[in-house]
Amino acid sequence: MLQEIRSPQDIKKLTLRELNLLAQELRELIVSTVSSNGGHLSSNLGVVELSIALHRVFNTPHDKIVWDVGHQCYAHKILTGRLDAFTTLRKQNGLAGFPKRSESLHDSFNTGHASTSISAALGVLAAERIQKGKGLSIAVIGDGALTGGMAYEALSHAGHLGLPLIVILNDNKMSISRNVGGLSKYLSRLSMKAKYQTFRRHFDAMAKKIPYIGEAFFDLVLRLKRAVKAVFYTDNFFVDLGFEYVGPISGHNIQALVSVLEDVKKLNRPVVVHIITRKGKGYGYAEDDPDSYHGVGSFSVDGGLSSCEQSDLPKQQNIKKSFTESFSDCLLEAAGKNERIVAITAAMQTGTGLSSFAVNFKNRFFDVGIAEEHAVTFAAGIASKGLIPVAAIYSTFIQRAVDQVIHDTALQKLPVIFALDRAGFVGADGETHQGLFDISIFRSSPNTSLLAPASENELRLMFDWAFSREAENPGPIFIRYPKAYCPKETDAFSLPLESGRGVWVSKECRQQVCLAFTGSLYREVKEAADALAQSGIDADLYNLRFLKPVDEDYLADILNRYKLVCFIEEGIKSGGFGEYAATLALERNCKAKTLVLAADSKFLEEDKALGTREELLTLNGLDGKGIATAVEKHMKSL
Repeated sequence: MLQEIRSPQDIKKLTLRELNLLAQELRELIVSTVSSNGGHLSSNLGVVELSIALHRVFNTPHDKIVWDVGHQCYAHKILTGRLDAFTTLRKQNGLAGFPKRSESLHDSFNTGHASTSISAALGVLAAERIQKGKGLSIAVIGDGALTGGMAYEALSHAGHLGLPLIVILNDNKMSISRNVGGLSKYLSRLSMKAKYQTFRRHFDAMAKKIPYIGEAFFDLVLRLKRAVKAVFYTDNFFVDLGFEYVGPISGHNIQALVSVLEDVKKLNRPVVVHIITRKGKGYGYAEDDPDSYHGVGSFSVDGGLSSCEQSDLPKQQNIKKSFTESFSDCLLEAAGKNERIVAITAAMQTGTGLSSFAVNFKNRFFDVGIAEEHAVTFAAGIASKGLIPVAAIYSTFIQRAVDQVIHDTALQKLPVIFALDRAGFVGADGETHQGLFDISIFRSSPNTSLLAPASENELRLMFDWAFSREAENPGPIFIRYPKAYCPKETDAFSLPLESGRGVWVSKECRQQVCLAFTGSLYREVKEAADALAQSGIDADLYNLRFLKPVDEDYLADILNRYKLVCFIEEGIKSGGFGEYAATLALERNCKAKTLVLAADSKFLEEDKALGTREELLTLNGLDGKGIATAVEKHMKSL
């Protein structure tokens, strides 16, 4: 069936039996491709029938579908003319793993972070009506993303406007990890109220069989439905906000989905369609363990993840532990010794390495759902009572809580410790998931500290420093580390921390070049130094450790020892450490010339945002060869 689908119009020609065959083929293709390329599996398998039904009923790109987060858009992409390119998913110059307007007219809005779909779809619909258009707007949001506060702001506004926004609530009882909180319990309660749903379906079927009724009787049916709902639903949150509520219905029954969506098209008012789906549907391993199969690297289709050394990090010899795993071990050990330590995550228990903490210290672990803003201020409240909260949040997601960091932690000098995972380049997920902005954002805020470990030993030293330092230097402390394996240790990485100073990995004081780097780039800088040596250029290596605070006298002394000091950081150049250091060199009239190597001060272009972390470093000139070439070129100009 798949080979016959070249546009959504082709779906409208198929019989129900053919649609079910299509769903089976879509699942097989998604499993096969993700097993090879890596990607999001459970979420995509859960919305196959929904994707088919949406394109059966609606007419994209005239009608707009906005996928919340967007990590579940694989079937949508295949059904909208991208079948032949699907094997390039998440590869350099291939299909993105998220919706991209530049990729297809059927992708109406770029997404990558959670809880944005209702706001975006409502904005699209409002513009459509202002422009006298008649296109429909559909937001597909999971119950996990509905834990984000932005979704409620949008629901409130949508109910107020009264525009015919269609919200598909994909209820699978999960976001990435199991859902938590009152909303999850509320949706479960709605799902159990089957009496009204049974009555509604029978009444609809009977009403439609009456000839010559037309739109007038359909309106009467709607009013009768609302009257029935008043009896059975005395506490429907969505109805109270001004939405029509339909559901819950099976999200894996194409016929039922199509029937309901056809009715919903005619409502001309805001509506929530509540569907029940199963993450990982159709692939046994993912159904049994949807959490592990959320985001995966390559794996064996027949054997699943357990049949191979599954990891979305490139395999390296003699290296077994990632920075995330090192953080997990470090926090477990520290929490065993210090009862004041509390861990917080925003629906990323597994991804941030907090699963073991949650088991061992249940009363000191909090998963707040997809709500980074709340996570930060919640942590601030905990810190205000003398405990030591560690908020483990991906660098790309901490952007969602900048005001809370500044207003609720930094301004009050509260000692919240932020474990910023996935800092720097993050392969395959595209430009929405790069962790390139934390240095420039948080260096600029007063009362903050920012550290970057180069190894497991340094990571442990930095967290020990943070745990013992809150009284001396209150205020948020950020420890940023990459999605990568820890390198082999050197003696330098085990030296004690000195506030504001880094550590020399190699120091001969040859007075030619100093390569000063953020810890995550140690391997690349070491390769660059070796390459420069082959060209007759001696380079000392200085691991910055502290990006803030900085012992400026010590840094200025370094800037007076060398012909060239090259600052290399895995972050955006604008507002980064290198720019700060170059300014210091000018202010103090230091002898050395400075060179700053970092990500360009712009969003990554799409062709430079896909691929492995190593590929992204190369594309952005931050691999060993790129660093050496830039330094050698600069030395020739001196």
